[in-house]
Amino acid sequence: MKVVFMGTPDFAVPTLTEIVMRGHDVVACYSQPPRPAGRGQAERKSPVHAAAEEFGIPVFTPLNFRNAEDREIFASLDADVAVVVAYGLLLPPAILEAPAKGCLNLHGSLLPRWRGAAPIQRAIMAGDSRTAVSVMLMEKGLDTGPVSLLEEIPIGPDMTAGELHDEMMRRGADLMGRALAALERDGLVFTPQREDGVTYAKKIEKAEARIDFSRTAQDVHNHIRGLSPFPGAWFSLEISGKPVRVKVIRSSLAQGSGEPGTVLNGLTIACGEGAVSFKTVQREGKGAMDAEAFLRGSGDLAGTQVS
Repeated sequence: MKVVFMGTPDFAVPTLTEIVMRGHDVVACYSQPPRPAGRGQAERKSPVHAAAEEFGIPVFTPLNFRNAEDREIFASLDADVAVVVAYGLLLPPAILEAPAKGCLNLHGSLLPRWRGAAPIQRAIMAGDSRTAVSVMLMEKGLDTGPVSLLEEIPIGPDMTAGELHDEMMRRGADLMGRALAALERDGLVFTPQREDGVTYAKKIEKAEARIDFSRTAQDVHNHIRGLSPFPGAWFSLEISGKPVRVKVIRSSLAQGSGEPGTVLNGLTIACGEGAVSFKTVQREGKGAMDAEAFLRGSGDLAGTQVS
């Protein structure tokens, strides 16, 4: 089939690769424009942009599709289907309707739960025990389209967003490959989403990253793993009289109780109910390290108040 691929981050690259390896004719790739990155702030192409160029696929990077010329170029590609994976732009009706068989979206949630921008993080932060990767036919609404294929994924009690991201990335590529094979033989069946159980996964804001120790230990643990490794949940404490910000990469539930935010022992911190132990942390300006290495540089923190 003639396919237009639309994606931006590394999450989308395995799906692009799967489509190419299955022999489909990827006539064009759409991705977010190159943006400044790194210390030198030089413009950097997105992971999908770079991968597409390696495959010799033409790449388009419109800021949006408000320009009539951009819409006309898309329509002129005469694609059978568009595959959309974490592209980062809302598609107007003119784009959704241009491919003969529509636009298929790979979405990382058990729809209709967690429609929107950050389904992986929100599922973990909410303490969900399962999620899914889904192939959906796109409509004008936000992740409202009917679902064709869905593969459930268990969320382990200590699984981080980074680990779930990688699992979804792998499974999603195969799922989309199977969806295209079914679509090619007109065997892809779509089921409307349920009207109950709808939740929205709003974008993660920087202000959410600070740990609130007044919450239960389970909530704090979910918060940490839902934001690990990026942007990273963090707390602040004083070391040698100076405030230091510390990002938590990995945590676990622990025994103990006390005033919320009190270091009980090691890096075990009392919460509103129960306690949480920080296993891997990253001090501001330093690399990630285990709790033992951190404590060698900070000294005994027992009784210290963190926030």
